[in-house]
Amino acid sequence: MSSSALPKGVHLTTGIPKGGEGIITAPALDFLAILHRTFEGKRQELLKNREKVQAELDKGKALTFLPETRDVREAPAWRCAPPGPGLEDRRVEITGPTDRKMVINALNSGAKTFMADFEDSNSPTWSNMVLGQANLHDAIRRQIDFEINGKPYKLSENPAVLLVRPRGWHLPEPRLLIDGVPISGSLFDFGLYFFHNAAELIKRGYGPYFYLPKMEHHLEARLWNDVFCLATSHLGVKQGTIRATVLIETLPAAFQMEEILYELKEHSAGLNCGRWDYIFSFIKKQRAHKNCVMPDRSDVTMTVPFMDAYVRLLIQTCHKRKVAAMGGMSAQIPIKNDSAANERAMSKVRADKLREVTAGHDGTWVAHPALVKIALDIFNEHMKGPNQYHVRREDVVVTDMQIADSTVPGKITEQGVRDNVSAALSYCASWISGNGCVPINYLMEDAATAEIARVQLWQWSKYGSKTDTGKTISPSYLQPIFSEESAKVSKLPGIDPQHVKIASEYMAGQVKAQWPSDFLTSDLLGYLEGVGTVGGQKKASL
Repeated sequence: MSSSALPKGVHLTTGIPKGGEGIITAPALDFLAILHRTFEGKRQELLKNREKVQAELDKGKALTFLPETRDVREAPAWRCAPPGPGLEDRRVEITGPTDRKMVINALNSGAKTFMADFEDSNSPTWSNMVLGQANLHDAIRRQIDFEINGKPYKLSENPAVLLVRPRGWHLPEPRLLIDGVPISGSLFDFGLYFFHNAAELIKRGYGPYFYLPKMEHHLEARLWNDVFCLATSHLGVKQGTIRATVLIETLPAAFQMEEILYELKEHSAGLNCGRWDYIFSFIKKQRAHKNCVMPDRSDVTMTVPFMDAYVRLLIQTCHKRKVAAMGGMSAQIPIKNDSAANERAMSKVRADKLREVTAGHDGTWVAHPALVKIALDIFNEHMKGPNQYHVRREDVVVTDMQIADSTVPGKITEQGVRDNVSAALSYCASWISGNGCVPINYLMEDAATAEIARVQLWQWSKYGSKTDTGKTISPSYLQPIFSEESAKVSKLPGIDPQHVKIASEYMAGQVKAQWPSDFLTSDLLGYLEGVGTVGGQKKASL
């Protein structure tokens, strides 16, 4: 598209990828400009509020249930919207990025729904963001079939219901400037999907359905609700057709679950336990408190006190308001060359899903199609109806102290340190290369795993934690481990050693910092296609 064809005040910093010409159109950019000009000021205000809350936490102020919204929590009568068409039964959801093959495989997996991800399992290269939109556009219209090396990929007759996760409020889309300012990644992802597909989805008997990530305050949910109202009104789409499920994956949001549902209530489809990001947030938000130092990542399970409290409160809250309480991710992938190890891994999946369904969850997440049947079998046996909204969990009483309880049994081992270094380097290097969904030790990892690894390494170094063998963790202790693990990661298939070098230098800087950065995806964005250069390093060429 020539610059003269762009709407006034709109600038693309790079060209449109081949195949994306039907997505990046002048009318679509006009719509994005309206969203940006209407909501960018409020977005920035809310991001500044996050900084204010963090500063208060650093000074010792405790998070708690908000006294000013007590009436919302205590009002018994209000309810959220009923499930949108196709969302009544969500017992197994599969998630993954938006490349063409993945979209077809996920939609054909047998899962009830597919969350197509522009966020944590996606590296936001320009090609991924634009062509991902094109793939979803084609899938909705059943024109996505293609062939690779003689193998056909074709959409089934009864595919999963589609949901889309845009990026969080904190991330920009730097390749699209409006009035000289990068548009919010959230508005870019939502806006393009809604503009091109909302009417078509409704015509086909469904609706525009979303997952909303990384929120830290109910006013951020209100902003999303305002976006939904303006978008439907501007495009003449029927009001009330949008549904959004919010991932509760930050510590502040755990204290505002009811308020978040209330702000979105005419569009709400429930809440989800975004458990890995929640652990990351739990550590990051309480960064100034030495008593919140965690043991090995593998010891921070769903049964430790703060995770158990958050799950129980989420289920109770959702069912009180008659919406879905979705469980968390099982990231295991099949181990093809070791049947005994594979059975141990799949047994962990079964135990996880059994815990979720018996707790009252209405559905769960898997990352690989091979896990769909395992999860379905568990939920089919223990959840006879389409959901468990009737399981009110009125026995649950969760206090603010329980949500913030940092008691986690376990120890810090050198293997745990090495696992964190390896995971962070592997993921960051792959992300810079354009891949945000990375198999590591037979787990399909996204950014959340690397984030936990990053803040744990920072936390252990910051507070001079000791391993179980008595070694003090410090930047000098970690440096040879970074070197050794970098050499190993550099030899992995598909990994660019230059990207490992960038990742290693980044992580070495993080463990020396006064505070960890908010998000590695923000820090490393400058290395991606179409964004520019960072620190003199060449950007990834994609």
